[in-house]
Amino acid sequence: MIPESLCITGGRPLHGTVATSGSKNAALPIMAASILARQPVVLEGVPRLTDVDTLAEILRSLGLSVSWSQEGTLELATVELDPVRADYELVSRMRAGFCVLGPLLARRGRAAVSLPGGCAIGDRPVDLHLAALTALGADLKVEHGYVVGRTEQLVGAEVQLSGPRGPTVTGTANVLCAAAMARGRSVLYGAAVEPEVVDLGRFLNAMGARIEGLGTSTIEVEGVEKLGGADYRIIPDRIEAATLLLAIAVTGGRATIEDLVPGHLDAVLNALQRSGCRIKTTENSVCLTAPQRPRAQNISAQPYPGIPTDIQAQWMAFLALADGRSTISDEVFPGRFMHVAE
Repeated sequence: MIPESLCITGGRPLHGTVATSGSKNAALPIMAASILARQPVVLEGVPRLTDVDTLAEILRSLGLSVSWSQEGTLELATVELDPVRADYELVSRMRAGFCVLGPLLARRGRAAVSLPGGCAIGDRPVDLHLAALTALGADLKVEHGYVVGRTEQLVGAEVQLSGPRGPTVTGTANVLCAAAMARGRSVLYGAAVEPEVVDLGRFLNAMGARIEGLGTSTIEVEGVEKLGGADYRIIPDRIEAATLLLAIAVTGGRATIEDLVPGHLDAVLNALQRSGCRIKTTENSVCLTAPQRPRAQNISAQPYPGIPTDIQAQWMAFLALADGRSTISDEVFPGRFMHVAE
């Protein structure tokens, strides 16, 4: 039961060591991509979160078995191919539910997916998803709040995945899954380069896909007829890691975050160092020592490899302590500034 209020006693710097969980934003599209698999999929490092439970419900409604093993891995397998409707009640809870559209079209040739919900942080249309899937040969219509589509066979094409605010991450995930089983070669221009997209591509390749250019803005996909199963480990959550680092910094502490990829956090670590934090990294850990008082600076949330919009609010809390005047802008979701009034 969620409490009506929280009583927080502050003034305690954070010390010690803590491990990062697996990436939610990588796990969700990878779970959706399991629709493509002809054999079972076993995923390690999936975080136990409400969004994961919601997507598991969506996948079960689409004919997949989804269960946690005693070892903490998530196991998925298709048991029924007929269901193709992802209902509004589930998809409206989070935007990532829309990621089942591409896999359904590629594996089953039909789909009826509710338009996505999720956090209200500005204009986040799905027109790039639909235009790219149409270019691959899907016949799509929007009817009563659902995207309804069918195709006899998806065919490779050249598609554009970047819009006014940069590349679409969920759109890249949707189209990458569809192109993996399209006939012929696809080229995805303006593709998202986020580590979570790279992780999805590596997962698809582990199932037998033929994808090159992951981590660049141009991804080439040679479609295959079918995809098998895979045992795969999800990457660490860079947003959680960055939030923990800022928590150490804002409390004036000294602590170590383990089980992360420091290379995924270059922009964040550089900005923390500019603010006066001392940073020491190893292959899979970061130790942060906070300054007595941070230095003011200008922060701009950008698409990867920039500072993530997801930690824009955490930066504002930290810079509220800084010596001098700081400026924060958000080039991804300016509507996220609604937190300022609170």
